[in-house]
Amino acid sequence: MQMKKGLYTTLAMIITATLFFTACGNDNRKKTASPEERRTITFASDEELLNYIQHSHLNYMWEGAEPTSGLARERIHIDGNYPQNDASVVTTGGSGFGLAGLIVGIERGFIPREEGVERLHTIADFLATADRFHGVWPHWLEGSTGKTKPFSKKDNGGDLVESAFLMQGLLIVREYFKNGNPVEQALAAKIDILWREMEWDWYLNGQDVLYWHWSPDYGWEMNFPLEGYNECLITYILAASSPTHPIPASAYHNGWARGGEIKSSKSAFGYPLILRHNGAEAYGGPLFWSHYSYIGLSPKGLSDRYADYWELNRNHTLINHAYCAQNPKGFKGYSDACWGLTASYSVEGYTGHKPMENDRGVITPTAALSSFPYTPEESMKALKHFYFELGDRIWGKYGFYDAFSIEHEWYPQRYLAIDQLTIAPMIENHRSGLLWNLFMDAPEVQEGLKKLEFK
Repeated sequence: MQMKKGLYTTLAMIITATLFFTACGNDNRKKTASPEERRTITFASDEELLNYIQHSHLNYMWEGAEPTSGLARERIHIDGNYPQNDASVVTTGGSGFGLAGLIVGIERGFIPREEGVERLHTIADFLATADRFHGVWPHWLEGSTGKTKPFSKKDNGGDLVESAFLMQGLLIVREYFKNGNPVEQALAAKIDILWREMEWDWYLNGQDVLYWHWSPDYGWEMNFPLEGYNECLITYILAASSPTHPIPASAYHNGWARGGEIKSSKSAFGYPLILRHNGAEAYGGPLFWSHYSYIGLSPKGLSDRYADYWELNRNHTLINHAYCAQNPKGFKGYSDACWGLTASYSVEGYTGHKPMENDRGVITPTAALSSFPYTPEESMKALKHFYFELGDRIWGKYGFYDAFSIEHEWYPQRYLAIDQLTIAPMIENHRSGLLWNLFMDAPEVQEGLKKLEFK
């Protein structure tokens, strides 16, 4: 699985500012540039630009991690003003994406392998002692203690979807290191225990569909069955793949696919939607629906009785791109180079931006950049526009800030883990397929996909 050492240069750039990077010893670690230093750099090739973009964004999980747990902070506000005093709160789902990014960093030489393994042991040990509910972690944890930080009053227990995103990343780590040296094999063994302790079948609640939440105080009162289509496909894949607490295939077909009603005959801008996007049946949902489940789950060549998942995700992205290029609401700044609607910060607060139905004039860089596998030309055009033309307003310590609006002259210096940490993994899946190969090679995943009749 590993690329040959030296296959990729880490950041072979033309640097005109001597302070741009600070080398650490003889390894390949570099410090991220400040916004001012960034403006002094040119790149010898698109590949070197992608190296830099990946390295900058995965640093949110490496340099910016919560120090006790090693996990991704829910948010980092460069401009201060943390809501709920949650600067030490970590996110389980976002950390799953970050774990995949750390593997990218190790593979490409941005992170020394031994130091990466040490950090990953810290994370696995923390997760083993943190609050779990039938083996499932909550949405948020206090990074210093491992105790649950309620996401809302009744959402203070197990979050199956966020835990699925976390386990997707953990299994990528397990597969990467399982044949390594004894310390690496021990890491893989720790992850395997966490995987086997997850009680996916408990979250059926006695029904033929998975439920998102369970609380020791409020039981099933959140009452959120996982019905497609949205970002939750990976939850069913992992639940069917569990070696210890699997769900029946019927829960996927009757619950997630709603007895076949998940299929759609609608199109937008000439692209078939293929599946019914919950609450967004005309133009498709926020673009993170094509990212979160596909950090490890490869849509290439993947199909079942409901969809070809490569076509599904590519069409979803092309619809989003075409909508922004045509800009029917006339927002300033939208173009074929400035596009991407997904869930992020917004002028009025956090929201799930999507074409027409919830378009607020806000562009979120992760939408286009995490879509590199599906739309490489359109995504590269957006990357260069964001970096070279808007970078003085939207670039910071850990890469592009979460969202911006030229229409509203709004450029907050804030990051969210769930947006920041999908960028490096999805760019890597475009470049090498590394994470897709690792996850899809897991024997349990192969069995789970067969069980659900995927091809």
